[in-house]
Amino acid sequence: MSLFKEWNKLISNQTKSTIDSFWEEYAGGEKTIYQDILKNYPAKPAGKLGEMAEKYGVRPVIFMGFLDGIQTSIANKMDLESMDEDSEFELDIQWETLLFNMFKADADYLYGLEEWLNIVSEERYKQIYDDFRRSRTVRVEKKPGRNDPCPCGSGKKYKNCCGKNA
Repeated sequence: MSLFKEWNKLISNQTKSTIDSFWEEYAGGEKTIYQDILKNYPAKPAGKLGEMAEKYGVRPVIFMGFLDGIQTSIANKMDLESMDEDSEFELDIQWETLLFNMFKADADYLYGLEEWLNIVSEERYKQIYDDFRRSRTVRVEKKPGRNDPCPCGSGKKYKNCCGKNA
């Protein structure tokens, strides 16, 4: 079984009794990885998957989870399905996109890392956060009619959704 399939299986097989220990392992490893790559900016993280997992003290499947999570923040997507412990990679991270995506994922343990100030100024950090907040705001140009689709994107009619109590 590929590491990527193992990662997806690991995520989908979590139960109430295992979820807390899983997230403790994953979030702890992810935080360690990000602290290091942020500290070493502008170096591009690169190496063999198995060796990098060992470097950060995580299981290879957990490092695969990190690679899966950073996919939307790198310039060149990786073929995760084909990767194993001997696969080599280099991450061309789009740093501001990564920070935005951390806000989007509500990953305060990552976007709150002080190492971010090595990469973006405090002013730019706040601007990226403001951009994130604005991206979540629903703007309505004109009030929809009762039978129009709701502008929130639910697929319901306005009268049965956001317009119900209007």
